[in-house]
Amino acid sequence: MINLKSWQNISRFLDGKLFVFLLIALVAAMFLPIATKMPGISHSGSQPALSSAEKITMERLKRDVAILAFEIGERNIWYKDELKAAAQYINGEFIKAGYSPQSQHYTARGVEVENIYAIKPGNSKADEVVVVGGHYDSVLGSPGANDNASGTAAVLELARLLADKPLAKTIHFVTFVNEEPPFFKKSDMGSLVYAKELNKRGVKVSAMLSLETIGYYSQKPSSQRFPFPLGFFYPETGNFIGFVANTSSKGLLEQAISTFRATTPFPSEGVAAPAWVMGIDWSDQWAFWKQGYPALMITDTAPYRYPQYHSATDLPDKISYESYSRVVTGLGSVVTDLANR
Repeated sequence: MINLKSWQNISRFLDGKLFVFLLIALVAAMFLPIATKMPGISHSGSQPALSSAEKITMERLKRDVAILAFEIGERNIWYKDELKAAAQYINGEFIKAGYSPQSQHYTARGVEVENIYAIKPGNSKADEVVVVGGHYDSVLGSPGANDNASGTAAVLELARLLADKPLAKTIHFVTFVNEEPPFFKKSDMGSLVYAKELNKRGVKVSAMLSLETIGYYSQKPSSQRFPFPLGFFYPETGNFIGFVANTSSKGLLEQAISTFRATTPFPSEGVAAPAWVMGIDWSDQWAFWKQGYPALMITDTAPYRYPQYHSATDLPDKISYESYSRVVTGLGSVVTDLANR
């Protein structure tokens, strides 16, 4: 039997919980309408057939994902030979696309690792840099087809698509090592090592795009979830690509999603929220924020949609290649616009 004192303690506990809930609700009501309002209109309805160029992109993405996540497989410092094989493959693909790739070597837990990057020099604004990056390591226990062979393959494909296009600003196409735990937000996280070096050299980064888990889409109702309280503002069907930024990078986010929506017949959603909102800083964009650079994440929302997230079943056959190729083609327009601003 609960005595009076116990009831008083329970009442105080519930009152405290209720206060916190009401406070969160108030904050959400204040900032989320602003954080979720994006320029342009997300595409809805049917989509045109893939163009011949998009079909070529789709086949190249299929090949890259298959090689990284099936032929090579799990790749991290515990599978260091596979990690090295992935780096060699990426390097070779940059060379085939006409670049002279470089590696940023460093040691993590006694293992030599590397970020691989290719630089496309700009013209009239060559001193300004747009970074297009994605991590090529996979989490322990997963072959990482969607997380993040999909992002790595997208970086490679964008490098191919833009290789011969004159652009005002310089582009760094980068594949980062060591994004996954236990390196995430640690000093040996690849993107943090790279961003710190840019900052040390005084490089002016006008935009950074983190391509993170971008290959899975679903038309099924209730296939999409969100961290509280974002679910009140977004669709329940996981058929869109997400543009995610912190509040400081809202301007970049608006530029990027506006261009995507104007050029690409594919559903898109955006949010610019404080980094404390769960999921907002879950990738390499975080490293660039720490160095004061504007950055955003492009994502299919990963664990909020993808059933195979961080599992042994994250395999190439789970990728939605037609939608994935549409997204990558659209990102080509986004990067072109950002590089010519």
